[in-house]
Amino acid sequence: MDIAEGTVEGQDPDHAGGGEGVPEEQRFGPVLRRRHQRQLVTPDQRLLDSAPGSAEWVNADPWRVLRIQSEFVEGFGTLSELGPAISVFGSARTVAGSPEYETGVRIGRALAEAGFAVITGGGPGAMEAANKGACEAGGVSVGLGIELPFEQGLNRYVDIGVNFRYFFVRKTMFVKYARGFVVLPGGLGTLDELFEALTLVQTRKVTRFPIVLFGTDYWKGLLDWMRDTLIGQGKASSRDLDLFHLTDDVEEAVALVSKEAAGG
Repeated sequence: MDIAEGTVEGQDPDHAGGGEGVPEEQRFGPVLRRRHQRQLVTPDQRLLDSAPGSAEWVNADPWRVLRIQSEFVEGFGTLSELGPAISVFGSARTVAGSPEYETGVRIGRALAEAGFAVITGGGPGAMEAANKGACEAGGVSVGLGIELPFEQGLNRYVDIGVNFRYFFVRKTMFVKYARGFVVLPGGLGTLDELFEALTLVQTRKVTRFPIVLFGTDYWKGLLDWMRDTLIGQGKASSRDLDLFHLTDDVEEAVALVSKEAAGG
């Protein structure tokens, strides 16, 4: 096990996918679990899988509200003085040293040099790359982790890190403390974050919130589907394609989020 990299042999590195590998130790808030005390079920899973009418549902949920509240308080308190920031999303499976990884490093570095803190999910792959770029440029590198049984810790380039039990609390922090998103090639977790951001902008829950998709070849199929199927069948408006930008250029990506986040 490589604690610094946050990887375990046999683990599934995806954000929300299943994985059989379990880290040798788990940290749940202040709690440390090792060996036979490790858990395969997360707080999110216990919350969503509890059956209405069961004793656990009746007795535990009021207390869960306090735990959820404490996560919001902890996140707000940690990030409230962060300053201008951009959230960068991408796959945990991106291989260190690959061209895709190095692009993430360049984006993190360029955002830091433009005066933004860089917020990621704090994990390996593309998230680590963006944190690394920001850290090496002397910027503020933030990691918002999620407690999963098959992942371990924040990457070593995170300066400010918060681990969350609940996905919905974590996703609130990504939006509340960022002025825009840069979305690198990613999987289901990245798509979840992307479409939630698009929905918030479309419904005007957030305004002046630029969203940049990086990687024309990777995102082209998704854009074609949105244009030909979603819009073609009347399930979305052609104006929705204006909610985001597509680029392969690091400088353009930073320029887009800088201009729109400032209301330009």
